Parts: sequence; C-alpha cells; structure tokens
Amino acid sequence: METATENITEKKTTAGETVVEIENLHISFGDNHVLTGANLKVTKGENVVVLGKSGSGKSVLIKCLVRLLDADEGKVIVLGEDVLSLKDEALNAIRKKIGFLFQSAALYDSMSVRENLEFPLRQIKKQTQEEKNKLVEEALKSVGLAEAIDLVPSELSGGMRKRVGLARTMILKPEIILYDEPTTGLDPITSKEISKLILEVQKEFKTTAIIITHDIECARITANRILVLKDGVFVAEGTYKELEKSEDKWVRSFFE
Repeated sequence: METATENITEKKTTAGETVVEIENLHISFGDNHVLTGANLKVTKGENVVVLGKSGSGKSVLIKCLVRLLDADEGKVIVLGEDVLSLKDEALNAIRKKIGFLFQSAALYDSMSVRENLEFPLRQIKKQTQEEKNKLVEEALKSVGLAEAIDLVPSELSGGMRKRVGLARTMILKPEIILYDEPTTGLDPITSKEISKLILEVQKEFKTTAIIITHDIECARITANRILVLKDGVFVAEGTYKELEKSEDKWVRSFFE
C-alpha cells in the first residue's frame, strides 16, 4: 500500500498547470486583519512578484504556503494538495518540494559553506558522501561560487551569502521557490546580479517562484507577472509594463 508521502512524491506537474492556488485566504493576529480574502493562482514555470507596502501581508502569504503560519479561513492548494489539511508526514513531503530563500539567507555561522549546503541533505539517508559532495559542488557552481566551498559565512559578502543561500535552497531540486525580499540590504549592482540569478534559475531548472520584494528593479527583471497587495487582498495584476501605466495612482506609485 502506498503511503500519503509516496503519493505526493510521485506527482509531477507539467507546463501551464496550476501549482499554487490560494482561495479567500484570511489570517489575523488579534485585531490586526492581515489577509482578508486573498486569491492567487500560479502556474508551473512562472515567476510571480508580489508588491505591497510594509506590513501588508506579503511574507505572511508565503509562510501560509508552507504552513509556517495557519490561516483562519480559506484554501491553500500546493502541487494539488490542500496544505491546510495535511498531516505532518504529508506536509513534510510537500515542503521538500518547496525551497524558501529568507531575507538573511539564514546560513549557520558555525558551519562552512560546504557544511551549510550538506545540512538539508541529511534527510536523504541512502546518499553516499561522494554523492553529497557532487550535489554541493554542482549547487555552488550554478550560483558562481565554486571557489567559496570551504569559507565560513563571516568571510562572505552580502551578495555571496544570498548566492550560497540560493544554492542551499536549490540542492534538493525544489519545484517551487519562495523568495522573501531576496535583494534587501544589497547595493544596486549586487541586487541586479541576484535578480538576474533568479531569472537564470527559472530558465535552467524550470522552477516556479513567488518573489516578495520592495525592489522594483528586481520585479522588472524577474517577473512574468506582478500582483499588488493592499488591505489584505490583491488589487492589481499584470506585467511590469502594464502596471507602470495603471490608471490607479496608488498602484502606479510603486513604479515611479
């Protein structure tokens, strides 16, 4: 008999298929109603950027996708599974297919770059050290940091830390990547490099991404589609060129 985990692991998505679907999502913290009926669909291979003012619920939205936060109401369907109703084993199986790049890159300071990338591989019991070495080297090469393998995070620049964080995110070959402010704290040149790297990852690995950002240049470079969040719901959707010409002054203000 197949377990729930095996069922989820075997499912494959195809181009054009909906891989993330959020319906009428509500989440509050006391009297603070952050999301008040948000709806979102993301198809396979698409880079979707979410814009919104600080505190508008952008990061809350993607944390709900991996159930780091529980919603008060609504549906969250990821890779065909209702995330809000999954038990621990099935939820962990879905999480293995989702990469999460945090603002800080969330590297372990006491570990070398090699050890940081090996960390998520610990859950794969049957893998040899030689196989792990190969995956680590390939992941670092894909972000242009093969030479940094034996450095520690304190020896890395901000941009290098982001790249290592992305390499660690990619090492389990996720279908979906959630980027939470990937260019925050970086200078304009490095921010542009990271934005271009996000685009390269999409093209090379056929990933689907939701990108939370305040960086409008990052949005311009990476987005196939942009959604704008206001008062807990999405109020505008379109390409960069469409939204920068929006008749809504508030929406247009993000692009000016």
